[in-house]
Amino acid sequence: MNGQIRTNIQVGDQVQIVLKQDQRTGKLTSGIVKDILTKSPSHPHGIKVRLEDGQVGRVKDIIKK
Repeated sequence: MNGQIRTNIQVGDQVQIVLKQDQRTGKLTSGIVKDILTKSPSHPHGIKVRLEDGQVGRVKDIIKK
């Protein structure tokens, strides 16, 4: 599912994100959404979220709701 639209993402969703240090390689990190940090309804690089383990990145894929 599209990680560029804020309404697609809910707290508790399992997602794959790209961390800031992994943007060049595109390495994905999986986790559960704790907070949605992007305030705008959409973002071309993905909505920024904080995972339950504290990592912050942009959503590339929503695994399951």
